[in-house]
Amino acid sequence: MKTQVLPVTEESIQLAARLLRQGELVALPTETVYGIAADARNGEAVHKIFEAKGRPQDNPLIVHIFGMEMLEGVVAEVPARARKLAAAFWPGPLTMVMPRGPEVSDVTCAGLDTVGVRMPSHPVVQAVIRTSGVAFAAPSANLSGKPSPTNAQDTLADMDGRLPLILDGGESMVGVESTVVSVVGEHPMLLRPGYITKEQMEAVLGEEVLVSPAILEKLKDGEVARSPGMKYKHYAPKAQVTILRGDFAAYRTFLEQHKEEGVWALCFDGEGAQLPVPYIEYGKNHDGVTQAHHLFTALRDLDRHGARIVYARCPEQDGVSMAVYNRLIRAAAFRVVTL
Repeated sequence: MKTQVLPVTEESIQLAARLLRQGELVALPTETVYGIAADARNGEAVHKIFEAKGRPQDNPLIVHIFGMEMLEGVVAEVPARARKLAAAFWPGPLTMVMPRGPEVSDVTCAGLDTVGVRMPSHPVVQAVIRTSGVAFAAPSANLSGKPSPTNAQDTLADMDGRLPLILDGGESMVGVESTVVSVVGEHPMLLRPGYITKEQMEAVLGEEVLVSPAILEKLKDGEVARSPGMKYKHYAPKAQVTILRGDFAAYRTFLEQHKEEGVWALCFDGEGAQLPVPYIEYGKNHDGVTQAHHLFTALRDLDRHGARIVYARCPEQDGVSMAVYNRLIRAAAFRVVTL
């Protein structure tokens, strides 16, 4: 299969819409990362996503809509909490897990009785949904387990020959996938952190949002993944990543003691020149927004440089930084050393 990479024009939007209606895949930009889209109601089309990514079938996908009217048939009901959060954060990088509706393919939901839905704010996604009339399932446009792409070039590196079209809409603004919150059950629960924070949702809901233990810890054996991004190892470069928890002085000393061929540092802005090993910086210290924007590109750059072992500075674990830590700890397969 030949993969076209096209700039965003009226003609390429029309082509993307036509391909989706025909049951084909399209990779396209969102405000979070680039995604692979297929008609969420068409099980055969959605199955192509799993094939293109090499993604496990038990990992559910998120349905993307534009306009509250598109929820009909996608969800069985819209809980009151969901309406409050939608009024505050949609369109935007927030996915809500709700009772599954009758029209969503079983393949999209990995057989679960719930479905994650979001209304993206990126104008290209909105245009494709409006033009096609298709509510589409879309995970990140990377090979399963690798860092998510935030531009068309990294999408092509993983997806060349695996789908017919990539729309090039420039760099994604956020840089990590959407926040996922479950609004079913007695209490709302954060399943995957992102740009919309726990604290922001609590302010809107007027109640505590619980945090799934799987955000910062491994899923227990046999535990079902209720959201994308809950698997053990994810977002990982080829190098072995270890997170080092401690201050910069201790981090630099550790690198002095462990420097050898193939060892790289993943550090904060302005720190690299003080280190004894090659480095890539991935955002400002104490600034989850800039770290989120640069993390996946930095992880891919480590592969491009042939890094074998990577020692990463540890982000904080609140606000947007929680999303960065969540992605990084999975890239590190939960290897964390306290200095």
